[in-house]
Amino acid sequence: MKREIVLIDRDLCNGCEECIPNCHEGALQMIDGKATLVSELMCDGLGACIGHCPVGAITIEEREAEAYDEVLTLKGMLKSGGRNVVAAHLKHLKDYKEKGYLHEAFDYLNANGSTINFDVNELIYEVKQHGKKDEPQTNPYLQNLVVSQQKDDLACGCPGSAEKSFVPEPVAMVSNQEVPSQLSHWPVQMHLINPLAPFFQSCDLLLAADCVAYALGDFHDKYLKNKKLAIACPKLDSNKEVYIEKLVHLIDNSKVNTITVMKMEVPCCGGLMQLVNLALEQAQRKVPVKLIMVSSKGEILEDGWV
Repeated sequence: MKREIVLIDRDLCNGCEECIPNCHEGALQMIDGKATLVSELMCDGLGACIGHCPVGAITIEEREAEAYDEVLTLKGMLKSGGRNVVAAHLKHLKDYKEKGYLHEAFDYLNANGSTINFDVNELIYEVKQHGKKDEPQTNPYLQNLVVSQQKDDLACGCPGSAEKSFVPEPVAMVSNQEVPSQLSHWPVQMHLINPLAPFFQSCDLLLAADCVAYALGDFHDKYLKNKKLAIACPKLDSNKEVYIEKLVHLIDNSKVNTITVMKMEVPCCGGLMQLVNLALEQAQRKVPVKLIMVSSKGEILEDGWV
């Protein structure tokens, strides 16, 4: 069947917000300074918003429309809109009590989290907390003590945040001399590095999760030596899109020789390899990539070229 649906030219939109109050279905929202259709499901196609757009950025298109498909809608938003648009769409579904579509969206995000360039668990948590104004907002990313109590409310109880205790094996001291650092440059955090800095030129890059150096007693001498370092946390860091851009510059402009990715065994750390894969898809050059996975006890669980 044919349906009339609002179409917004984001290049023309000047962010005036005049159209928003006139969409009585709540299908329009301001995302990143632009009017955005966050729910085709709720758009009635009447165009009440059109007359309030001073720059003519809103039109109505008539097209063949199949029965509403939440997964296809979500795929389109992930491709063209990004995290903020997806978040607004899911919150809109929750506001209108579309639980079935919301669960479909959560299932898709959970199943495809490794291919999505933002933290899926964090987004789902944000959506589930949306509207709970009178309830204390306990963030499981900051307070792991309550993770087990929130498994029913969260998309999952992240096993990487589970508490555990173990006794490290005693190490015989062979010398009382200090072990020298193998770090040869600064800064090292991904948000702070300049990918065009001279020391990155034609280097072997070590991209390590924040926790790796604490888990490995011989991190400096065995893994960092003769490499340039960048560190990141794929779970807690924000604006990771910048990381992809910097990795592309490191590959194409600084012409790094190799990239060694060191991550912890916990599921959330998988995002580090995902960032590298996304950068390789965008880069013009191809470079060898090695993956090293470390257990919380400092054991090497995986070490090989990918």
